[in-house]
Amino acid sequence: MSERSLAIEEQAWETLEKSMIYYHEKPIGTIAALDPGIDAANYDQCFIRDFVSSALVFLIKGKADIVRFFLEETLKLQPKTTQLDCLKPSRGLMPASFKIGFANGQEYLKADFGDHAIGRVAPADAGLWWIILLRAYTISTESKEFASRGDLQEGIRLILELCLVTRFDMYPMVLVPDGASMIDRRLGLYGHPLDIQSLFYAVLKASLELLTPIKENQAIIQAVRNRLDPLIKQLRENYWLDAERLNVIYRFQVEEYGEEALNQFNIYSDSIPFYRLAKWLPEAGGYLAGNLGPSQLDCRFFSLGNLMAIVSSLANEQQSHRILNLIELRWSDLIGEMPMKLCYPALEDVEWRIVTGADPKNRPWSYHNGGSWPVLLWMLTAAAKKMDRGELAHHAIAIAERRLLEDHWPEYYDGPDGRLIGKEARKYQTWTIAGYLLAKELIANPSHLKLITFDA
Repeated sequence: MSERSLAIEEQAWETLEKSMIYYHEKPIGTIAALDPGIDAANYDQCFIRDFVSSALVFLIKGKADIVRFFLEETLKLQPKTTQLDCLKPSRGLMPASFKIGFANGQEYLKADFGDHAIGRVAPADAGLWWIILLRAYTISTESKEFASRGDLQEGIRLILELCLVTRFDMYPMVLVPDGASMIDRRLGLYGHPLDIQSLFYAVLKASLELLTPIKENQAIIQAVRNRLDPLIKQLRENYWLDAERLNVIYRFQVEEYGEEALNQFNIYSDSIPFYRLAKWLPEAGGYLAGNLGPSQLDCRFFSLGNLMAIVSSLANEQQSHRILNLIELRWSDLIGEMPMKLCYPALEDVEWRIVTGADPKNRPWSYHNGGSWPVLLWMLTAAAKKMDRGELAHHAIAIAERRLLEDHWPEYYDGPDGRLIGKEARKYQTWTIAGYLLAKELIANPSHLKLITFDA
């Protein structure tokens, strides 16, 4: 390892340790950012999704106590009873974030279930990440004793019940509103966004490892098994886009009825930019579409959902290689000057105004709308190493190392090539730092992949 890489890692570790927060004198998580130059807003809180990358690094380094305490204390924030008040969090929901408050001289955890968020939307992904992290903790400690505790088993069941609840749609995916994931602002994701479906699939697999065969779990275990096959079939077949699939969709008939209908979602070809997409999508590449629903096929490439599909084995071996082929062959678009684009392409002009509500933070090629997020470096690394394509990870890490330290670890980058530090990006963003460290650890010792990957 070069002296420069060592220096970058050293500063990253120092900053990560400074981000740790304590509750009752025990480490419980990491705050979102340590930027001294910008008002903290909600960046002084610990977000469940943000902490996952830090937690995985801590587990690799043998610091399991902070992860255990985090899992225990966040579980206590989960509502365990049915709420008749629509303004209160639903039973089983995990908070988006928490901070340490003080009352009468005592510490307490103040949870945010989305009621203080920009769009006032509860997070669908927080509970999913919580289960994925619990599995990683179990694998790291080589013990199922902690996860087998009654309170943790109940927590898993309640999260799953929330995802498997009876609802108006009859698809195997999870129905969620815009703003319910890492993309926490309106971006045209209402329905069945890929990011949530990939996480949901991983959670179903993880739950079968974590749930003990006690009476209370039997119904939910069977429900999980019943959901897995329809979910994987739906995502692998109906979300998949490659040159062959594009030709099929291009010739779709509409207004079809009955079980034999090929165009089950009544997708109109005119709603898809075929000529642009056919030019951009290489013959050897493919990916999972961003969303699917009634008359909707979102053809944007969403990195988290596609990379998680590889990591979890939601995508089969051929599809996984085709996704990585796409990233390699469209490197300048998806990686550019900083790994990597959260989604591609960005919504622009009238489409941006209509779909995002003219959100200035999500203007074209910024933030969620085509911005570049260094935290995704660890997911790209995990996916590449899993498929024995480590050269992609090495290349991406080398690109990130050229700038992250000098730019003070920004939250995200702007511009079609990711050359600009995000206009409103916080610096010393914890998951940017942890994502880099985690990527380096996975490169150095691929055996750590077992914490987050799943067999087919």
